[in-house]
Amino acid sequence: MQVSNHKFNNALVNETSPYLLQHAHNPVNWYPWGDEALNKAKEEGKLLIISVGYAACHWCHVMEHESFEDEEVAALMNEHFVSIKVDREERPDIDDVYMTACNLITGRGGWPLNAVALADGRPVFAGTYFPKDQWVDILNQIIKMNQEDKGKLIESADKITKGIQEADLVELNTQDIDFNMEKLAPIQAKFIDRIDFKEGGRTGAPKFPMPNNYEFLMKYGFHYNDKKSLQAVELTLDKMAYGGIYDQIGGGFARYSVDDVWLAPHFEKMLYDNGQLVSLYSQAYKFFKKPLYKSIVDQTLSFIERELMDKSFGFYSSLDADSEGEEGKFYVWSKKEIDSIIGNEQDAALYSAYYNVSESGNWEHTNILHRKKSDKEIADKNKISIGDLKAKIASLNTTVLAARSQRIRPGTDDKILTAWNGLMLRGYLDAYNAFKNPHYLDMALKNANFIAANMMQSNGRLDRNFKEGKSSINGFLDDYAITIQAFNYLYECTLDEAWLEKSKILLEYTLENFYNQDNGIFNYTSKLDPPLIARKNELTDNVIPGSNSLMARNLKFLGTLNYNTEWIGMSKQMLKNVFEQIEATTAPDFYSNWLQLMFDQVKSPYEVAILGKDAMKKRAELASHYTGNAIIIGGTEEGKLPLVKNKLQDGETFIYVCKDKVCKMPTDDVQKALKLMN
Repeated sequence: MQVSNHKFNNALVNETSPYLLQHAHNPVNWYPWGDEALNKAKEEGKLLIISVGYAACHWCHVMEHESFEDEEVAALMNEHFVSIKVDREERPDIDDVYMTACNLITGRGGWPLNAVALADGRPVFAGTYFPKDQWVDILNQIIKMNQEDKGKLIESADKITKGIQEADLVELNTQDIDFNMEKLAPIQAKFIDRIDFKEGGRTGAPKFPMPNNYEFLMKYGFHYNDKKSLQAVELTLDKMAYGGIYDQIGGGFARYSVDDVWLAPHFEKMLYDNGQLVSLYSQAYKFFKKPLYKSIVDQTLSFIERELMDKSFGFYSSLDADSEGEEGKFYVWSKKEIDSIIGNEQDAALYSAYYNVSESGNWEHTNILHRKKSDKEIADKNKISIGDLKAKIASLNTTVLAARSQRIRPGTDDKILTAWNGLMLRGYLDAYNAFKNPHYLDMALKNANFIAANMMQSNGRLDRNFKEGKSSINGFLDDYAITIQAFNYLYECTLDEAWLEKSKILLEYTLENFYNQDNGIFNYTSKLDPPLIARKNELTDNVIPGSNSLMARNLKFLGTLNYNTEWIGMSKQMLKNVFEQIEATTAPDFYSNWLQLMFDQVKSPYEVAILGKDAMKKRAELASHYTGNAIIIGGTEEGKLPLVKNKLQDGETFIYVCKDKVCKMPTDDVQKALKLMN
């Protein structure tokens, strides 16, 4: 253990996770998850406390301050328990097991997650945040039961563990299912019923961005001219862009809005949200052509490079919600501050009107910058041109951002996670396709090369995490699923088959180490990992699409490109396995990525092969248009893919629009190719 000048030191001092290091000097004798802690509990006959959180979590900080920094609480925990701290971002497998227990016991979940378990890891209790007195009371009750009626604890552990093991069981569906519009349309209708058509997003509060939901609705709306789906996408993107959930001066989105109007965010900024939202706004720009969406993408990517990018071109995980012990303090303003920073009275008045800054405040007696009116409405009221208004606001934002940079910053969780970097990589690629900015492709390639060099082994094994030149955790299914998808997109952007080869290596490794032959679904953990009390699958799609739905889409994509009918069949089987759940649910938005796969079963993607000396130029032009579900392949050379065989013509560049291996007459004109897809 490292020596320090702190009053207390525990076994977390040797960890690299910023979240674990936050607790390294608590009086609680925390251990990281591992054999040392688990064996200690068994040898000493103690129960486990398993406390799970993440570095940017506000209520995790609150509970730490109230309970885990309190010496009396720590003495109780140290005497009767072996306490384990878990970073949920590094160990989502552990989080999933005990979060399932929490949901079974309380009907809800969240972080911090605090579970009490037998020495073998089977939980007897789980909950979320508890004030100090309540936490102490819970522990004393469990201590008493352990001393007086341990059999009751064991009985409870048996029931809860059985529930965890059965929570996401999937059986092989051997029925033949014809995926068609008659099956998809009713599910889409239930999806639309959950949309708030006044404020965007899902009805009610809190509001989470859920980017994959709107990818599906945009695809559906585009292909079937469904105005409700397209309205849901545009309204939600507009409202988020105007809301306090978006950092109006610095770029980037917070994790969610606590209210139903996108005003007051939970202020932490997560890499995974911003990577996906860059993708979504870039795709939406191609369809709706709104300058606002381009501005959101450009500003957010500037934020990513300014505040979350490592010198190695890996991306950090998050920014904290808190600074100086207060949630959101870094981001909010009094009108007096705005007036003082801007100086010019007329400019300050315009700025305050633009971002709804008032003397009384719009949130807890201070102001969250947000918009209610369009540039045209503000410009008309102030009798200036839209161009002049935009230039003025941009200039003032630079001034206010410079002033904000002098404040004490929220903490940065500087660990680099493979899966989340894959989402950011895809964000850059979607932005490159939409805006043809070569910098975005350059950044994508640098990040992809970082992943390939630092996180991926030659046999296809991935590491989960990277910090200070080292990794310590074997990759989980989402690391593979998201990286494969990102490398597939990178191939479509560069037409460099080396990235497809990497995808194929990763896919084959995943099939070898994660795939369950019995039910046709992937386990979340590799067969190389030490077993937990339950082997979990990740089936539903949430703020990040589920790793099984991503793997099913990867199998479909790579199977199509490689004429591998086995992979295509496996993809369809996975969809069949979960289709009963999708059809029965009243919340199909939690299956939005599965629904994208189902859409591709109903309406096969176009396979667009571009071959010849001008292939990259025509690829860029084609990719700047929204096509919904087209796959772009080809290059200046013929390459190895079966679909491009014998299609290269000397001195010519042709576009072949194909579907299910059947190609229409080639054309050398991008606009004609687009018409062939409609």
